[in-house]
Amino acid sequence: MKKYLRTLWLAIPVVAGLAFFSFKQDDRLFEIARNLDIYATLFKELNSYYVDEVNPNKLIKISIDGMLKNLDPYTVYYAEDDIEDYMTMTTGKYNGIGALVNSADNKHIIMMVYEDTPAQKAGLQLGDEILKIDGIDLSTLADSDPGKLLRGQTNSSVKLTIKRYGIQKPLEIPVSRDVVKVTNVPYYGMINDEVGYIDLKDFTATASREVRNSFQELKGKGMKKLILDLRENPGGLLNMAIEISNVFIPKGEEIVSTKGKVTEWNKTYSAYNPALDTEIPIVVLTNNRSASAAEIVSGVIQDYDRGVLIGQRTYGKGLVQTTRDLSYNTKMKITTAKYYIPSGRCIQAIDYSHRNDDGSVGKVPDSLMTAFKTRNGRVVYDGGGVLPDILTEKEAYSALATTLMRKRLLFDYAVKYHSEHPTIKPAREFALSDADYQDFVKWLNGKEYNYTTQVERDLNELEASANKEKSIGSIQEQLKALRAKLSHNKDNDLQLRKSEIKALLEDEIVKHYYLERGMKEASFNHDPEMKAALELYKDMNRYNELLKAKK
Repeated sequence: MKKYLRTLWLAIPVVAGLAFFSFKQDDRLFEIARNLDIYATLFKELNSYYVDEVNPNKLIKISIDGMLKNLDPYTVYYAEDDIEDYMTMTTGKYNGIGALVNSADNKHIIMMVYEDTPAQKAGLQLGDEILKIDGIDLSTLADSDPGKLLRGQTNSSVKLTIKRYGIQKPLEIPVSRDVVKVTNVPYYGMINDEVGYIDLKDFTATASREVRNSFQELKGKGMKKLILDLRENPGGLLNMAIEISNVFIPKGEEIVSTKGKVTEWNKTYSAYNPALDTEIPIVVLTNNRSASAAEIVSGVIQDYDRGVLIGQRTYGKGLVQTTRDLSYNTKMKITTAKYYIPSGRCIQAIDYSHRNDDGSVGKVPDSLMTAFKTRNGRVVYDGGGVLPDILTEKEAYSALATTLMRKRLLFDYAVKYHSEHPTIKPAREFALSDADYQDFVKWLNGKEYNYTTQVERDLNELEASANKEKSIGSIQEQLKALRAKLSHNKDNDLQLRKSEIKALLEDEIVKHYYLERGMKEASFNHDPEMKAALELYKDMNRYNELLKAKK
C-alpha cells in the first residue's frame, strides 16, 4: 500500500505538469485562431466598405512586414513577386543584363556594368541614362523599377534607349539577356611577390568554390602570405561559411554550432574535408559591415589562432535563418537559432528579445559580456561582434568629400573624363596630375553642393543650447564673430582636402575604365587596412606574437 501511494505521489506532479502544458498549448492555439479570425473579419470589412479600392496583395504584404519587423530584421516574408530576388540572394544568379541602375530624381543611371555580362558585351557604359526600355518611357511610369523590366528569360532581347554624355541624340542599344552570375570573389591577385589577396564579398552557393579556386591559383603564382578581405560582406549561406573555414582549418575540427527552440535542429558542424593549407599566414580584414557568415569565418580563424584580424569590430549578427515554404509559392526566412563559434561564444550584439518601452532594441552591455579563450589561450568576448587583433580607425570622410559623393559629382566628373580620355594607365599606376585636379575644381563651379562641417555643427549646437538657456544675448556677438571666422569656404576646402578628394576621384575614374577590378586595385594605394596588413607581414615576429596568449 505504501509503495502504491509513493508511486501515486510521484506520478501526480508529472500528470499535473502534462495537464498544465496541454492547457497552455491549447490556450495558445485558441489565441492564435481567435486573432486570425479577427484579422480575416477586419480585412473583409475593409474590402467591402472602405471608401477606395484596396489592393489585397499590397495591404497583406504591408501587414505581414509590420508584424515581422517587430521580431528582428532577418525574419522576412517573400511574396510570389519577390521570389526571383530571393533566388538571386541565395544562388547569386539571375536572368538579366548585368548592370546596376540607380533611380533618383526621375533619372535612371547605370552606375556599374559587370564583367563578362550582356551589358558589357552590348557596350553599355557607366553614366548612361536609360530613357526607355522596349519603348516604354520610364519618365511616364510612377515609381518605375527598371530592374524588373531589364530582367527576363535567357536569350530574350531588350532594347534600351539611352542618353550618353557627349552624344546629342539618344542611342538605341539591343541587349540579349542571359544568366548573370553575381561573383562572390570580385577580385583576387598578387599584391607583391609574396602576398596574395582575396576579396570575398558574399556567401552564395558558389562562394566556397570561388575561394578555393582563387586560393590555389594564387599559390601557383608563388603566394606565401594571404590577405582575406571580409569587409562589407553581409554574409549568406551557413554551409558556405563552414566550407570556406575548412579551407584553412583541418578536417574534424568544430566550425560552428547552432542552438534554437527546436532542439532537434540543434547541430554542431565540423570541417569535413582536408584543408587546403593549415600553415600559410593569414590576415583577415573586417569592418562594422562584416556580418553573419563573414563573422563565422573571421571568428573561426581567430578562435583557432589561425590568423590575425585587422580592422574594426564586426557587426555582431549571431543569428541563423531557415527558409520555410508557404502556400501559393511564397516563402519566409525565419530566425530559428543562434550560432556559436569554436571558443563557445555567440557574437550576437543586439538583443531583439528584450525591447525597450518605445519598441527600440539595445546592444548587449559590456557588463554582460562573457570571456572565452582561443586555442592558444587568448581572451575573447561574446555579445559584441568579433573584435580584431589590430584595430584601425574607420575611414571618416570630410563633410566636403561626403557631399561630393552623395551628390554624385565625383561620378559625373568621371563620366566626363572617360568621354574625353579614350585610355588611361593601368589601375594601380593611374594618378591625376595637379592640373587634372584643378580642372575638376573648375568644373565644380556652378554645381550645387552645400555641406556643413563638424565645427559648424558644433557651433549650431552651442547656439541652440544658449537659446534654450536664454543666455544667447550675452554671447551673441562672440558667436557671430566665431561663425564668420569658422565658416567654410568651398575653394579653400577643395585645396585643404585635395589629397582625400583626389584619391576618391582617381578611384571613381578608374572604375569607368576597368570596372570593379580596377576600382579595387586603385584603392590599394590608400587603403588603411591593406597598409596595416602589409606592414604586419614585414614583421613576422610581431605577427606570431599577436597569436600568443598574454602572460
